[in-house]
Amino acid sequence: MPFNRLIAIGFVCVLIGAVLPFVMVMRWVESTFLLNFLAFGASMAGIFLGVIGTAMHVGDSRRRRDNDWYER
Repeated sequence: MPFNRLIAIGFVCVLIGAVLPFVMVMRWVESTFLLNFLAFGASMAGIFLGVIGTAMHVGDSRRRRDNDWYER
């Protein structure tokens, strides 16, 4: 999977993890254990996906830079 897609999915998950507690605090949606766990899980999964996507991007750019250096 491309790194930009991982970062985008991670951003959406973190956004869901931030919006759900806000909606529960505003009492638009009733707070349940399942919904709280879903918000926490989405936030953690988004952070991990974002970090993995960023690491893939950095590794790819370093690999390209190193290959350009050695090919000269």
